[in-house]
Amino acid sequence: MAETKREIERKYESDDSGLPDLTGVAGVASVLDKGTMDLDATYHDTSDLRLAAAAITLRRRTGGSDAGWHLKLPVGPGVRDEIRAPLSDTVPGELAALVRSRVREGQLVPVIRLRSGRDVRDLLDAEGRLLAEVSVDTVRAERLFGGEGHAQWTEIEVELADGGDPAFLDKVEKRLRKAGVRPSKSPSKLARGLAETKGGHPRPKDHGPAEPVTAGDHILAYVRAQRDAIVELDPAVRQDAEESVHDMRVATRRLRSTFRSFRTVLDREVTDPIGVELKWLAGELGVGRDHEVLAERLTAALDDLPATLVSGPVHDRLRTWAKAGERGSRRRLIGVLDSERYLTLLDRLDAVAADPPLRKAAARKPEKVLAEAVRKDFAKVSALVEEAVGQPPGTDRDLALHEARKKAKRTRYAAETARPALGGAAKDLVKSMKSLQSLLGDHQDSVMARTTLRELSAVAHAAGESAFTYGVLYAREERRAERVEETVPGEWKKTSDSMDV
Repeated sequence: MAETKREIERKYESDDSGLPDLTGVAGVASVLDKGTMDLDATYHDTSDLRLAAAAITLRRRTGGSDAGWHLKLPVGPGVRDEIRAPLSDTVPGELAALVRSRVREGQLVPVIRLRSGRDVRDLLDAEGRLLAEVSVDTVRAERLFGGEGHAQWTEIEVELADGGDPAFLDKVEKRLRKAGVRPSKSPSKLARGLAETKGGHPRPKDHGPAEPVTAGDHILAYVRAQRDAIVELDPAVRQDAEESVHDMRVATRRLRSTFRSFRTVLDREVTDPIGVELKWLAGELGVGRDHEVLAERLTAALDDLPATLVSGPVHDRLRTWAKAGERGSRRRLIGVLDSERYLTLLDRLDAVAADPPLRKAAARKPEKVLAEAVRKDFAKVSALVEEAVGQPPGTDRDLALHEARKKAKRTRYAAETARPALGGAAKDLVKSMKSLQSLLGDHQDSVMARTTLRELSAVAHAAGESAFTYGVLYAREERRAERVEETVPGEWKKTSDSMDV
């Protein structure tokens, strides 16, 4: 079974002088010599080094106290999550799954072998607690695939103790710099090994021009950012990390909205079929997410009720309903991420980013093209809001408000895309649409909550239980939706009056 460890470390260039004296580092009471060890690591990647291009490392290592398979996923500068699995001859399936959004149809092969002689010191405080582990590593690299050659170097690695304050690493670095030691130019041993042996290097990402100039540049920058977000969130979704499903779903929706809003720039004959697949993925991601959000809403509402209004095993029934949805949706979601349909979608997004289907308007200045698209989306929201507030309370109004919410979200994403070109006006519109989206989202959540409460009430009644509490919750949700409906006209008037894109 794999385990995850947050790794916070820094690397430094080293020469034959070894490790400087670190007893003068603030907070360090003693430096404990832990001796030396021999480490032997074989790194696996695709033939075109897709993992290395994303600063991901997958290795099989022997020697030391943590022999086994290690997958390192970047979190931020100098911070990585290391997922460990027991030693085996082949890549463990659970680790292979976590890099599937990168590897796809490719094969993982040994690309480089790094053998290190490691001299370890522990930095301890006055109570003998570990502050950081410092090692001097003499590394020998041997290219195994995609090239040839050997390289050798020495580096210093400082890894923060679990739960330690990252600021302590600044103190260690100050001492090292004072001794003439400088930060490494390579972010990892793998990166340096690949750079210093002959052969292929990680392929650069297709991020387009450094500074967007045309309308097409701006839109493609947004498209690429959302494509990257989907791929990068894949491992987190598989690990059920907090908010990861929501964030991936948002990225899919942003992409689909961008394709729909900017059809004058991107050829819809190419993007419309991809939009269908993005809608499918967002729907699959939403199965569990919507159930989870609804369960949280109903649980909070139930907890807010006085005990005198709770009749029957309502808490138990609600928990059972919530857990049943969670189990089923989780299995289904992993199946989606492992499916050929999903991996094909990622390939198609890569193709759009690398060879975009640009139309004539893509070469025009962004201010006019982007503003026209944003205004067009805003007009659709306006028509839907006016239609909704003109309807009597009931199903038709609920549906119209839900459609207005979806169009508000689309307008928000269009304004996000245009913000670098349009500046403050687009920023203000993003804020307004986000507020409207939140307001109408609360209304839609109330609609869904009432539907679920009716279903739970029917099940409880059939089991001979009291349905009273479900009725109380239903009435509260109904009043909550009414308050939103009363608020919408005034909020929309303020938004319309301030629209200046």
